Amino acid sequence: MADVRERLIECFLSVFPSLERDAVVVASVDATEAWDSLANFSLVTVIEEEFDLQIPSDDLEQLTSFASVEAYLASR
Repeated sequence: MADVRERLIECFLSVFPSLERDAVVVASVDATEAWDSLANFSLVTVIEEEFDLQIPSDDLEQLTSFASVEAYLASR
């Protein structure tokens, strides 16, 4: 799981380069100013490529924070 977390942190940092590494794990739509619809699309694309998966559009609305994305990946 640590490997998944590190890979996910790198995904977030590629989309949100202004975030400090330790701030990534508490990032959320509400707390991250740069997290808009375009950033969300970019993040999902990067995560799908990194983890070689397709995230169904029905699942996207629940992916609103680092923690929710990490939990989603753990359930896959």
